[in-house]
Amino acid sequence: MQTKFKKSYRFAVRTSLYITLYTTLLMGVFLYYLNELEWFYLLPFALSIFLFAFAIIQFSVERFIYKRVKKIYDDLTLLESANLSQGPITTNMQMLTEEIDKFARDKKIEIETLKVREEYRKEFLGNVSHELKTPLFTVQGYILTLLDGAINNESIREKYLQRASKGIERLGYIIKDLDMITKLEVGDLSLNIEVFNIVELAKNVFEMLEMKANKKKITFTFDRDYHNPVMVRADKERIQQVLANLVVNSIKYGSEKGTTEISIENLIKNKVIVRITDNGEGIGKVHLPRLFERFYRVDKSGSRKEGGSGLGLSIVKHIIEAHREKIYVESEFGVGSEFSFTLEKAE
Repeated sequence: MQTKFKKSYRFAVRTSLYITLYTTLLMGVFLYYLNELEWFYLLPFALSIFLFAFAIIQFSVERFIYKRVKKIYDDLTLLESANLSQGPITTNMQMLTEEIDKFARDKKIEIETLKVREEYRKEFLGNVSHELKTPLFTVQGYILTLLDGAINNESIREKYLQRASKGIERLGYIIKDLDMITKLEVGDLSLNIEVFNIVELAKNVFEMLEMKANKKKITFTFDRDYHNPVMVRADKERIQQVLANLVVNSIKYGSEKGTTEISIENLIKNKVIVRITDNGEGIGKVHLPRLFERFYRVDKSGSRKEGGSGLGLSIVKHIIEAHREKIYVESEFGVGSEFSFTLEKAE
């Protein structure tokens, strides 16, 4: 469908007026010095000059400039038809300049965004490759060793099979968590919203992870005694997963004989905020903006002292956002960290 073309006459009118004023004034001065000045002759003279100048200028501008303007619009339409093909094309040069400037700014922002996404894509693929390769090569190494003859040694066989089993378990965590993130991002993971006591759920998470905490002599605690239940409306299973992930992280990166504390506070009338605080090694401020990215590492050395898929915090963020809630992190290196998220309070 051909783009509608709207003419603009402002340039021709303005220029014709300037030419008419100048020519009429010059003719008036000339006739004045010849003592033949008749003012009533100047009006039709001025009108004829204006019409002649307007016709010539408009025709010239339309032919030599406006067609080029339309060509520019047509070229831009090929790139951004949604923005430039709506409404008629005008030959107003100022409007054209403004639209081209806006188009250039939008494209610059789009290009910068694409560059950031490309860097993120490369980093993500590299991280996925690393996370899958490490346990896969480990499992392969143990199995090849067993096939080369170590399978006949009972003690080595059992030890290597256990280590291979841990590697496969790690691979399972990664695949399962990647699948969950994908479902959360595309909205395929439905939430089972119900009313439950968040205090009781937090106590259950503490009990579930008590043995893990005891290995580092970390103490679980609440900020105060909760004699009354705090009822919230959310997906109980997913919120338990959020709490478990955050508490596990506080254990992993917590200090020996440290503490992990949960507090639940009223935020506004219909919101509560749940805080998980530890006195562990903390996180540098430079890492905080990217902490919830998939496979993002605070430790760039590539070593991983603890197990897991490396997707825990990303899953936590997606689950909270699926509830249309917010998650926050505050941390100081060498002091500790606090993760907090909001939930809807049940009436």
